[in-house]
Amino acid sequence: MWYHKPVINEELLQSLPNLKIVASSGVGIDHLDPNLLSRYGVKLSNTPFVVSTDTADLGMALMLASSRRLVEGYQMAVSPDTEYFPADWLGAELSGATLGIVGMGTIGYKVAERAKAFEMKILYHNRNQRNKEEESAVGAIYCKKIEDLLHQSDFVLLSVNLTAQTHKLIGKRELELMKPTATLINISRGLVVDQDALVEALHNKVIKAAALDVTYPEPLPRDHPLLKLKNVIITPHIGSATKKTRRLMMENMTESIQAGLTGLPIPNEVL
Repeated sequence: MWYHKPVINEELLQSLPNLKIVASSGVGIDHLDPNLLSRYGVKLSNTPFVVSTDTADLGMALMLASSRRLVEGYQMAVSPDTEYFPADWLGAELSGATLGIVGMGTIGYKVAERAKAFEMKILYHNRNQRNKEEESAVGAIYCKKIEDLLHQSDFVLLSVNLTAQTHKLIGKRELELMKPTATLINISRGLVVDQDALVEALHNKVIKAAALDVTYPEPLPRDHPLLKLKNVIITPHIGSATKKTRRLMMENMTESIQAGLTGLPIPNEVL
């Protein structure tokens, strides 16, 4: 499966009685029903580890682009109407700022490693607390309650799987808990955020800005209000979009398929 295609539903499974494995690109499996696959005796694999470095890099890129207003700056620099650069056109610094990471899995931890180099204070909220050695290595502080993280963070970065528990995890209430100077960065799945609430929060300056690699749907309708806001950066779900990583994803999928067809242990099997 690539870009969630083809759609794996009961009709397709009934038409493929010899199907042994579905190899899906990327980390998320929210587009699949593992229980349905299991009922038909079909194995499932994904490619969780090869995407983590590039996705973490993109998270930092979005944070930098938003804080330093790079898109607005580019538009100003190339506009035929620009006669001078205003001296009071300012961004916000990352160094010394507080980053709150929601979801400290492989990707979230790699973001923390990068943020440490920017001398950021790092908070994180996760289902399970990491061990003390891992926390100490990046200087991360665990927040058992997401509310504590939202209150304190200058940047809130979302790096969670989309599940029933994380569906619209960030809504009106959570956005109102954030600082009015805070920026929301989403590199997970669009449905982790209530987009209507986000539009309202950005329009009413409840939070300062948002940088999103994911939305719902993808792409957004061309008249969607998020596309009209200057304090929003949107990229086309490119977290893993480098030549090397996409090739590694394909290789991982091929290895899983070969193992599934020969009865060997499946690398990256989703259980």
